[in-house]
Amino acid sequence: MEAPTRGYPPQTLARPRKRPVVAIVGRPNVGKSTLFNRLVGERRAIVDDMPGVTRDRNYAEAEWSDKKFLLVDTGGIEMGTADQLERSVQAQSRLAVAEADAVVFLFDGKAGLNPLDREAVDELRRANKPVFFAVNKLDSQRRGDNLYEFFALGLDHLYSISAEHGLGIADLMDDVVRQLPEESPESDGRDSDAAEEKTRPLRVAVVGRPNVGKSTLINRLLGFERSVVNSTPGTTRDSLDAPFELLGEPSILIDTAGIRRKARIDDRIEQFSVQRSLRAVDRGDLIIHVIDGPEGVTDQDAQILSYAVDRGKALVLAVNKWDVVSKNDGDTDKYRDEVNYRLSFLDFAPLAFVSAVTGHGIRKLLQTAAQVVRAYRKKVSTSALNQALQRIVRAHTPPLSQGRAVKFYYGTQTRTSPPTFALFVNRPGAVQESYKKYLIHQLREDLGLEHAPIRLDLRARREENAAKRH
Repeated sequence: MEAPTRGYPPQTLARPRKRPVVAIVGRPNVGKSTLFNRLVGERRAIVDDMPGVTRDRNYAEAEWSDKKFLLVDTGGIEMGTADQLERSVQAQSRLAVAEADAVVFLFDGKAGLNPLDREAVDELRRANKPVFFAVNKLDSQRRGDNLYEFFALGLDHLYSISAEHGLGIADLMDDVVRQLPEESPESDGRDSDAAEEKTRPLRVAVVGRPNVGKSTLINRLLGFERSVVNSTPGTTRDSLDAPFELLGEPSILIDTAGIRRKARIDDRIEQFSVQRSLRAVDRGDLIIHVIDGPEGVTDQDAQILSYAVDRGKALVLAVNKWDVVSKNDGDTDKYRDEVNYRLSFLDFAPLAFVSAVTGHGIRKLLQTAAQVVRAYRKKVSTSALNQALQRIVRAHTPPLSQGRAVKFYYGTQTRTSPPTFALFVNRPGAVQESYKKYLIHQLREDLGLEHAPIRLDLRARREENAAKRH
């Protein structure tokens, strides 16, 4: 569906949220991402001199004068473009304005007044919400004089700032936060510092190779177009966060840039995006890895998933474009067998067959993801663990090592997310890898940890060593 090029969507399209929202908008390359990074306090948005680097909306929590809010970085608003991708980018900016409680519009003080600035100002006046106009890049006395030409737009107040050097930011943000509403009562007091740490939202990262439908899936999960969707591989460059609910649980959805083979990355923007995508895997608790259904599993998919497995992440494989595969007599059982063959190290992760375009399988994907998260966080009692361990070892005893028996004494769960068990054994180094895999498989089955990654920590029994010393 073609994105609108004019006008702001009704505010009923705004996503549900608890905190007030501040959107940073402006023409391309005026310094929006630089201001975003300064207010967030870390390099969350890609900054480059190339116009149009930011394409999607990028959300991050920010705080000013003890006022917490969601900050939104956007692509540039530019009128009259004929390019479909650029129209989609600008639609994202207008959606950000529609959902915002306050808007910061940046002018380029270095380049001076642009004829398109007047059109943008006229649109924002129709948005019917607080808008703060700031002239950026005024980091010297000579450039400071450029502020006055922007008063020709009929604005009552302009802020002179330099996002790169931090000049004038305090005056701007003091006024912005004074206009923000109080947090929604829906938060039920969860936003106190202690409770917020305890109830940190689940982080769900959507990853995969370029052009497999990640952004379309994101939009389907959120219920509105948060991400730019375009058939050009690599359209999504930043890793972008958006508030989300996984069957009622407050979560953060991380839409990552497509991960390509390094040999195919030929510019600095794409290279930085790959690094950001891998960091998004690190940030995520649950990883939804999107596989191109018609193409199947590739070596690159295996590399990404291996990276996630090594870090103990909860995983769901979303086989996208299943509507295309099913038209060609695609069979889910055969496809699952093929995936398991190609990804033999990933026997615990479930598959969900979906079509992000039509919505097929999305509900099932969410239900599966919620089931995986429950297992990922599950706390098993020590008695239940040891009863299961005894049954498992009796059913299949570990092989002898140098003619000596390997004995398991007891176990305890040392952490969740992922479930990690310390098993005390007389000779930890003698337990073979094949037997460890057997233990993990059986513990997963016996303890109700289906689809959860399990880690084992084999330890010598300290009590036995202490007895020998006495």
